[in-house]
Amino acid sequence: MDKVKLGIIGLGNMGSTHVKSVFTGLVPEMELAAVADRLPARRDWAAGYLPKDFPIFSDGSELIKSALVDAVLIAVPHYQHPPLAIEAFNAKLHVMCEKPAGVYLKQVREMIKAAEGSSQVFAMMFNQRTNCYYRKMYDMIHSGELGAIKRVSWIITNWYRTQAYYDSGDWRATWDGEGGGVLLNQCPHNLDLLQWICGMPNKVRAFCHNGKWHNIEVEDDVTAYFEYSNGATGTFITSTGDAPGTNRLEVTLEKGKLVNEEGNTLTFYELEVNEREFCKTAKGGFDKPPMKVIKVETDGSNEQHNGVLKAFAGKILHGTPLTAEGKEGIHGLTLSNAMHLSSWLDKTISLPMDEDLFLEELNKRRAQSKTKTGSGVVFESGNSYNNGV
Repeated sequence: MDKVKLGIIGLGNMGSTHVKSVFTGLVPEMELAAVADRLPARRDWAAGYLPKDFPIFSDGSELIKSALVDAVLIAVPHYQHPPLAIEAFNAKLHVMCEKPAGVYLKQVREMIKAAEGSSQVFAMMFNQRTNCYYRKMYDMIHSGELGAIKRVSWIITNWYRTQAYYDSGDWRATWDGEGGGVLLNQCPHNLDLLQWICGMPNKVRAFCHNGKWHNIEVEDDVTAYFEYSNGATGTFITSTGDAPGTNRLEVTLEKGKLVNEEGNTLTFYELEVNEREFCKTAKGGFDKPPMKVIKVETDGSNEQHNGVLKAFAGKILHGTPLTAEGKEGIHGLTLSNAMHLSSWLDKTISLPMDEDLFLEELNKRRAQSKTKTGSGVVFESGNSYNNGV
């Protein structure tokens, strides 16, 4: 195999972007072989953009069964990610899944189990991991040279959306159609980066405000508090109602503080000595450890989605590493599920969380959802969703 024959299921904003990238050769070791979408308008777009007689399917399952592709990229509404992925693994296809991995942990665990039971490559489209500034933060923190993390704070409120955005699709911002709001739509990348760079907390307390700034039934404003096993604490604040918004990730460690602004600058406030040592040995009550401010240099690379697809093809063809393993998609989803459950129950959630209780509470909200999209409400195992796009 010289190139991976890719099928793209879902031709919305992200799916159509991937179509253009692969078709125009921006991912050299991939060839676009088929596409699928349930909406006639999106199939019409594909027919106008792609060559005559290019394989265009009206359902993701049809594409998977077509024998035309080696791998699929799933870019459909969230509830449908795991069922389609499982179907693809059963057909011996490799899978790239757009964020989030799913809506709730039980269905994502089924997807991971199916992947592990196959010999296929499973990857997540966590394109922000290609950002040189986030990669540099990961490397600096995981080197151990900066000591233990003491505090994490991410204010990510530059996800501003208008009411027109939410009115653009009947599945948007509904419990039955999307499964959540800002946490599940805008923030999966941030939550993935948070756990990737800083690790998973063991306690979560959150306040999710539904329809605070928009006429929607899901959350558009969230404030969360984390506790970590080493005693570190964290906060995560997000909204689609702030203008202008903020994107500031700050990680305080024993040897200083890293500050990432807007995802494109990184400053290190470096202490000459470990703060824990200084605190115990300093003679003056108001002494502060000597510090210098460093503008951190990076390799400048930020390939985003195409970089993730290149790594996906590389893994399939050459066995080289992925940007993000598919099984890693469960971590950020754990954080959003825990935030939702904490807010619903008005209590702190310890991790690992009660996944059955979360599904029970989610299904209560799905049953009362204002907009039904035909995704199929499931009140027990959560397996029976309509496949496709």
